[in-house]
Amino acid sequence: MTEFLLSLALLMALGWPLGRYLAAVMRGAPQRGDALFRWIERPVYAALGTRPEAGMTWRGYTGAFLLSNLLLGLIVWLIFMTQAWLPLNPDGVPNMRWDLALHTMVSFLTNTNQQHYSGQAQLSYLSQMTAIVGLQVVTPVMGLAVAAATLRGLFGGRRTGTRDADSAPAAIDVGNYWADVTRAALRFVLPLCLVWSALLTWQGVPATLRDGPVATPLESSAQFQAQKIPLGPVAPMVAIKQLGSNGGGWYGPNSATPLENPTPLANFLEMLGIALIPVAIVFMVGPFTGRRKFGVLVFGVMLTMSVVSTGLTLWSEGHSGTTADPALMEGKEVRLGPDASALWAASTTQVNNGSVNMMLDSAAPLTGMAAMVNMLINAIWGGVGCGIQQFIVYLLLSVFLAGLMTGRTPELFGRKIEGPEVRLLAVLVLWQPLVILGFTAAALAIPGLAGNSNPGFHGISQVFYEYVSAFANNGSGFAGLGNTTVWWNVSCALVLAAGRFPSLIIPLAIAAMLAAKRRAPESAGTLQVETPTFALTMIGIVLILTLLQFLPVLVLGPVADHLTLTALLAR
Repeated sequence: MTEFLLSLALLMALGWPLGRYLAAVMRGAPQRGDALFRWIERPVYAALGTRPEAGMTWRGYTGAFLLSNLLLGLIVWLIFMTQAWLPLNPDGVPNMRWDLALHTMVSFLTNTNQQHYSGQAQLSYLSQMTAIVGLQVVTPVMGLAVAAATLRGLFGGRRTGTRDADSAPAAIDVGNYWADVTRAALRFVLPLCLVWSALLTWQGVPATLRDGPVATPLESSAQFQAQKIPLGPVAPMVAIKQLGSNGGGWYGPNSATPLENPTPLANFLEMLGIALIPVAIVFMVGPFTGRRKFGVLVFGVMLTMSVVSTGLTLWSEGHSGTTADPALMEGKEVRLGPDASALWAASTTQVNNGSVNMMLDSAAPLTGMAAMVNMLINAIWGGVGCGIQQFIVYLLLSVFLAGLMTGRTPELFGRKIEGPEVRLLAVLVLWQPLVILGFTAAALAIPGLAGNSNPGFHGISQVFYEYVSAFANNGSGFAGLGNTTVWWNVSCALVLAAGRFPSLIIPLAIAAMLAAKRRAPESAGTLQVETPTFALTMIGIVLILTLLQFLPVLVLGPVADHLTLTALLAR
């Protein structure tokens, strides 16, 4: 609990100034470092063929976003399938199979980092440094850019034309995609990663391009005479993995291995990095939109859900009826213990991060359920940009439902929420259970397809968690699945894309649709959203939506698993 309170206090202390700075970066406001950064940015804009001051409509912004994803995806896919013939491959790593390369590419392109491979054995240094780390830097700022454009649209945007009562809606300028991505990467994410990388290197995380050493096993009965220790530029990858809501580790065991997480301070720094940028984005909302009360609403709702979720996880892992089972320590690092492991599990699923310092398959059943619920909500801090996008979806749904309950016309910041917007919201609400439950049912219904190690209630959790993690762009997973098959690689690639792109693009479209409407002045009859009452209403709607859609599978999986385990311990 002490570590939780300390990390929460540091998140607030660091997130506040970082959020204010990020708001200035995304607004393009004058800053002290402009001379340096503009010198770096000008060649980038020239290569992209864009002017940073040129605005885009939401369709143009979306087109640029999708185009950049398509080009990067094709390049990275080719790198994975040809890495054996490329330089910086001292360990002689072979090429990836097409389906594994496809899944890995889509996973990192969607800021998910779900890994069906073991990094130290199946990726060359070049693949790790360019394809993996490159996407870990770029994809978070893509999400941040789309979120910034959505916030601009939600508050009116910049109009490139005029209109009167009888004219067609003017085009809404939501910003320049290329400028947003460039500024966020060069002025915010990369400098922060440099600091975190230096701190982790100081704590002993490897940062080298040399071949790894060869060690002689101490156990005389070992089946091999020597073991090669894989190294590489690990610290920079771990820094962006945590800060960028990525989660994909250099090594297969992720931050459970001492090579990625060697000391208690390194563990704390990595855990702090998980939520640092998402919290900074929450603090960015007020200064960026000019409505500080709205920023307080976002912060209050997310903080409340975070505290409740973290408290449940810490109780489940350290104080519930299942903690008497010594088997729960299997898969945990003894040097870290249950509390530090549980706190990491809560943080990594409240944010779309997915990194682990224990094997989640070994966690208490209710810990696994809390992690699933965190990802299903997907707006408890959330990923870089994605969290705010999902929050806006819940906000619009809450305004619509609250308006119906109070007999008022649903409107947000003076703009009415009408049929077209509600239909798009309905698509997002139904899309999540359709995709997740559909693929889960298919994997469980066809014998041998899932390849799960547990045929009981826990086996349902294993399969369900994999697809929830993919759709939420989280990337963590339960062990025990034969997920190196074509089925798992292709199906998860589809779920990864289905969870990423609609959840970013549809809120942007809705915000632009609202911005095109005439703004009505607020009156005594206007629904006030920046209040504690509305915040509690919104939390209730989030929980009701999640439970209504997924309560049956949660009962069949982690709840039944918990009841079975407690019954066995009671004997």
